[in-house]
Amino acid sequence: MNGMKGKTAIVTGAGQGIGRDIALALAARGVDTAVIDVNAAGAEETAALVEQAGAGSLALACDVGDLGQAQECVAKTLAWRKQVHFLVNNAGIARDNLLIRMSEAEWDAVIRVNLTGAFNFTKAIARHMFKMRCGRIVNISSVIGLMGNIGQVNYAASKAGVIGLTKSAAREMAARNVTVNAVAPGFIETAMTDALPEKAREEMLRLIPLGAFGTGRDVANVVLFLLSDMGSYVTGQVLHCDGGMVMS
Repeated sequence: MNGMKGKTAIVTGAGQGIGRDIALALAARGVDTAVIDVNAAGAEETAALVEQAGAGSLALACDVGDLGQAQECVAKTLAWRKQVHFLVNNAGIARDNLLIRMSEAEWDAVIRVNLTGAFNFTKAIARHMFKMRCGRIVNISSVIGLMGNIGQVNYAASKAGVIGLTKSAAREMAARNVTVNAVAPGFIETAMTDALPEKAREEMLRLIPLGAFGTGRDVANVVLFLLSDMGSYVTGQVLHCDGGMVMS
């Protein structure tokens, strides 16, 4: 993946989990990265790891659901580095509950972070990438957005919305040589999935043809492909990273 060194990325939700793995994968290829997370301490920890890997980093605390904060993060990143080449909308939360028990607050919180957050950062960076006439945007969706899941109507709706956002933005931005794609991870070992009951984990494992849960590094590798020159002719697509869990 030549050609990535010296470029700049923004990764949201990079204070832990998949986002941190993506930031470190970029750092290994010499990409300076703005580490965005609502948890300032987590962002600082990831930024320190990025620098240990030999790349520049900028830690920024941000509520991605707030358009003003997203615009401020983009402005600070551009003040730090003159150009932003890559955006990875990874920030996400879960507030699982059965539909009949789900509160309006649980619905709103998940939609706000998972879907509105991706919209806010894409909108905030779009004009800059238009002027550069290049750029790569990757949105992290989920197999749940494709297949649904009991107790996750809010999460599934948000991740399905991310796919719609991706395809529409890809059509709007293609004329300026900006690609927009989504990655749909399956069951990935993270702090979020670690909290699931053992029975739910066993049921998930039975649905995976490869017979194993994925890692954040597995997702990061797909993201790297889409950000690199090797993915330059791919836009408006959803790449599954799920061990074969969803094949349709």
